[in-house]
Amino acid sequence: MLFPFVHMAAVSISSADSVVDNRVGLWPEGFQLDAYAAVFRDNRILAGYRNTLLYVVLGTTLSLAFTTIGAYSLSRRNLVFGKAFMLMIVFTMLFSGGLIPTYLTVRSYHLLDTIWAMVLPGLVSSWYLIIMRTFFQGIPRELEESGKIDGLSDLGILLRIVLPLSKPVILTISLFYAVQIWGNFFYALIFIRNADLFPLQVMIRNIVLMGQTSDMTMSSAVGDKTVVLESLKYAVILVGTLPIMLIYPFIQKHFVKGAMMGSVKG
Repeated sequence: MLFPFVHMAAVSISSADSVVDNRVGLWPEGFQLDAYAAVFRDNRILAGYRNTLLYVVLGTTLSLAFTTIGAYSLSRRNLVFGKAFMLMIVFTMLFSGGLIPTYLTVRSYHLLDTIWAMVLPGLVSSWYLIIMRTFFQGIPRELEESGKIDGLSDLGILLRIVLPLSKPVILTISLFYAVQIWGNFFYALIFIRNADLFPLQVMIRNIVLMGQTSDMTMSSAVGDKTVVLESLKYAVILVGTLPIMLIYPFIQKHFVKGAMMGSVKG
């Protein structure tokens, strides 16, 4: 579905004429934020933002919880059939059921057109699970043994000893999951038909496709303004990537440490 941005003002006629007449040089002609104003005036963009934030918060929380529990269990040396479980997990990294079996599985669990269709199919990543498992294996066993002496259970050791020492890998995997879910539009195209549940990425995709298949400018029905699809396209792309760009600097100091420790030690 293409977005009818025709009713919103993006740039002035003079600027639009400059683009059409190929009179734009290295130095921009004027400074305008009309394209961003047009993006935020569209209710579908705001709805997409709301849906995407919901998917990211819910999906990242559940994915991190299940990945942590699975990685901690697999890192135990006394786990029964631990190697067999690891072989099955690695197998899923090399071979998958494909799109049609995945769709049939989601449909059989009545997840179509629900928020869970954006969360559950990719809940746990085998690669992130292995990274976190390897990180947990690098934690000194003496700390866990001291916890057992103090009467802690396996869950208590995980919550009170392992997790406080695993801040780098937890933040790193959280960022991986958040970026993955934030940029996921394929699940929405396959599993969701209700436009009210579309994430922001579907909106961006439609606008980008509209900018590629339509003329650069379109007449506006509001005042003496003209919508420039190229301006709208790049404005909505920047708006869609801005939250991740703002979060990354706060996690950057843990990023390299968490990824390298989880991938090198073994």
